[in-house]
Amino acid sequence: MARPRKTISAADPALLAAALEGLELQKARLEGQISAVRAALGIRRGRPAAAPPAEAAEAAKPQRRKLSAAARKRIAAAQKKRWADYRKKKGGSAD
Repeated sequence: MARPRKTISAADPALLAAALEGLELQKARLEGQISAVRAALGIRRGRPAAAPPAEAAEAAKPQRRKLSAAARKRIAAAQKKRWADYRKKKGGSAD
């Protein structure tokens, strides 16, 4: 039968400090490997540019396409038909 694992207690700060140091070394090693892979892929990771002014941010947003009233009506009718079919198959009552 497997013995239960002992949990690390806060009573041993030296052990916790050593564990933290080891984990930070692993983290540094992994970050180095990640940056090497990014460099191989041509992905640059720099600091983000300063936030553009609000006016420039609004101008950079893509324009949404506008639907005509007739198109909205067709879409609404089709959706109502789909819901009616769903309710009919489900056996529930229609509005």
